[in-house]
Amino acid sequence: MSRKEEKPRVDVYTRITDRIVADLEKGVRPWMQPWRSRNAIGRVTRPLRHNGLPYSGMNVLLLWSEAMARGYVSPVWMTFKQAIELGGAVRKGETGSTVVFASRFTKAEADGHGGEVEREMPFLKAYTAFNVAQIDGLPDGYYAKAEPVRDPIEQIEEADRFFANTGAVIRHGGDRAFYSPGSDHIQMPPFQTFRDAASYVAVLSHEVTHWTAAPHRVNRDLSRYGKDRSERAREELIALS
Repeated sequence: MSRKEEKPRVDVYTRITDRIVADLEKGVRPWMQPWRSRNAIGRVTRPLRHNGLPYSGMNVLLLWSEAMARGYVSPVWMTFKQAIELGGAVRKGETGSTVVFASRFTKAEADGHGGEVEREMPFLKAYTAFNVAQIDGLPDGYYAKAEPVRDPIEQIEEADRFFANTGAVIRHGGDRAFYSPGSDHIQMPPFQTFRDAASYVAVLSHEVTHWTAAPHRVNRDLSRYGKDRSERAREELIALS
């Protein structure tokens, strides 16, 4: 692959990495955001395509991040062309969000012995999607508000016992999840704002892992967490493992 052919793919990876790093620097982890204050009356969902199919992989992170940054409530996204095909039109001045298509292709290469060997080559292709909040004229169903949750989610008793036995101080309130080294407590959004009990447990498990870093526990140094990107990435990888 030539340098010219390689550059677009590198640019896509760089754009995605830069966006995630920017979110980290603001204290936002888009892959750990399965809650929303509105979830008390309507639950959050994975980003959806125009046909109702959910996005997967890094697109979930990218579109969650965009939705949080721009205040979009609807989980539905589509391309400019798809909006037109559905009778809608993206409003003038609206800017889209990056979505990627990841796949592989097979390429034959010389094996150094006069023959050929087939190798799978991964690639990324970036395209632009718009949230339905940016589009006028779509069928009414695309603008429907989330129905109230009528069956409140039930907590997982085994998980509750586990977290209680850790001795961690866990407080609930607000719209952020974090561990505060200064006060040595974990802050969580209200349980009812999560889309399900498993999501609540996953986020709390992540924060409890940060909680273990205190000097009187496993003593991981968090002094440069807010200043050094590599130190922050290291600690986040520990908490994600």
